[in-house]
Amino acid sequence: MSVIPLPAAATARPLPFIPAIPTHWRFPADLASVPQARRALAAALPLRTPPQLSYELRLLTSELVTNAIRHGARADEDELVELIYWTADGHHWLAVSDPGPNQPVLVSPSPRTCGGRGLLLVDSLSDVWAVVPRLPRGKTVVAGIRRHTNP
Repeated sequence: MSVIPLPAAATARPLPFIPAIPTHWRFPADLASVPQARRALAAALPLRTPPQLSYELRLLTSELVTNAIRHGARADEDELVELIYWTADGHHWLAVSDPGPNQPVLVSPSPRTCGGRGLLLVDSLSDVWAVVPRLPRGKTVVAGIRRHTNP
């Protein structure tokens, strides 16, 4: 890694740490984007991410992106789904945005129902999650998983 020195006038006080810079992707509103999103997230994880945490983050990415494609974005209008990943406040954060007006609702489907369990999985995997309106239209589902500490 090479370091480019800054001019003397551009130097600032040293930071105690360098904050994580969010990683951002856009995917077409097509279910083929789900494995692409999962692979992109896996490649962005810190090298020492514990395997179980990596699995949970990839699964959470799959669920959030799938929900955004199925219930929020429309492929026939070339709409995109956005995925953002960052670490902060002791959590790994994922934010998935889509332009659709439908708000996710946590439900308890009957055992015979074939679908409707995506948000249950998001709720069980995440330590915290929320739906945030996005202007001028759409919403973002933000989910955080606490960083696991190595024994």
